[in-house]
Amino acid sequence: QVQLVESGGGLVQAGGSLRLSCAASTRAFGNYNMGWFRQPPGKERDFVAAIDWRRSTTMYADSVKGRFTISRDNSKNTVYLQMNNLKPEDTAVYLCAADRTITGRLSASKYDFGYWGQGTQVTVSS
Repeated sequence: QVQLVESGGGLVQAGGSLRLSCAASTRAFGNYNMGWFRQPPGKERDFVAAIDWRRSTTMYADSVKGRFTISRDNSKNTVYLQMNNLKPEDTAVYLCAADRTITGRLSASKYDFGYWGQGTQVTVSS
């Protein structure tokens, strides 16, 4: 079982930055692909970014490319999402997720992630 706890959300003006963190409970953290998703009010949960367990491959949604950066520190069991040049349309609950299996192929599909945090709210004002 993998428990995930996000932090770092908040209210920021358009053009500002935030850094989200996600701490994982498992000692096998270094074997899991990790992802960030977001869910605006009343909408579907969408892919934002993912990083593989080797830290060699990353994936991003087109809407955040060039603005968001995903990274991980396996020594701290933590994955990060640096968000720059935030826009009002980035407003959502941001959720951290871990792959269903270890050392698997990186995926952008929410159905391939089996462990989820409770989410952290990001609000971008115009």
